Amino acid sequence: MKKDKAELRLLSTPTAQLHVSGATLVDVARVAGVSPITVSRALNQPHLVRPNTLAKVQAAVQETGYAKNLQAGGLAASRSKLVALVLPTISNQIFADMVQGTSDKLTEAGYQLLLGFSGYEEWREEILVETILSRRPDGIILTGTLHTDSTRRRLQQAGTPVVETWDMTPTPIDMVIGFSHEEVGHATATHLLQQGCRRFAILTASDPRAARRNQGLQVALAKQGVGVVATHTAPVPGTLPLGREGLAQLLQVHPDLDAIVCSSDTLAHGALIEAAARGVKVPEQLKVVGFGDLNFSSHTVPPLSTIRVDGARIGALAAQAILARMDGTSAAGARSVNTGFELVQRGSS
Repeated sequence: MKKDKAELRLLSTPTAQLHVSGATLVDVARVAGVSPITVSRALNQPHLVRPNTLAKVQAAVQETGYAKNLQAGGLAASRSKLVALVLPTISNQIFADMVQGTSDKLTEAGYQLLLGFSGYEEWREEILVETILSRRPDGIILTGTLHTDSTRRRLQQAGTPVVETWDMTPTPIDMVIGFSHEEVGHATATHLLQQGCRRFAILTASDPRAARRNQGLQVALAKQGVGVVATHTAPVPGTLPLGREGLAQLLQVHPDLDAIVCSSDTLAHGALIEAAARGVKVPEQLKVVGFGDLNFSSHTVPPLSTIRVDGARIGALAAQAILARMDGTSAAGARSVNTGFELVQRGSS
């Protein structure tokens, strides 16, 4: 607990950009070269505005980062007591744990949590962020560090505290709490190489963070003169049936695989079931590693080796970082916390 508080004291320093208040309607009018009334009409009744004038206003909105304030009548300095959390999905237990950790910490402080789901698509996140900013939240928590240029620009201009989670980056929008997916891939490769594996396959969902883990895995393998034999990509979110199907297709072409690295425990669980159905012995013939250490992972047959990440702690730390900013805590130092991960070896490897 003391370590977490120390880390969050370092996170609490606002960036220079975030000392600036969000753009106003008057700012948009000045940039567009029109009256504030025209800007208001363009935003609320665009069909009544000439196309060339509408285009000027829209360009000025993008340039200034203006977002409509739907809390009409509220004081500029008042707090909404609302923190938004943007997730790719709620179907993954890891993210569900994060929601619980975030919500518990915010509720203690009298704040409410607003959820939005991007479906692993940056353009969907952009739309969500635009809508969220219009509600004037006291903070925004994002999943990952990959965003559209427009999203980054709007958040940097808005003056709203932002915490990026589940990844690390040297250039956060504001604050970042997570771990290195490349290091996860490296640790997974090292573990399986030590078990004597040489013919690797990747069974992955089309998730950008999974792609980073896969890249780390391949870099680590290449340093030892080993390559990945095949990769099977499943739609997001990866499900148990997709795990079965993925392993079936991989073994059909490469029956001599001795290691399969899965981007989630759910896919890995499907792979274990398919291996058993085919009479492939795990771990004697095929070693399987997942990601997430979900609540069933220690109860599969055999128990699943996996990467453990504390989603609840990430959520709680993100909430604390927002609350510290709201309380005006300031300290010089880093803007990031690396929560790390743990490789849990069980019977599947």
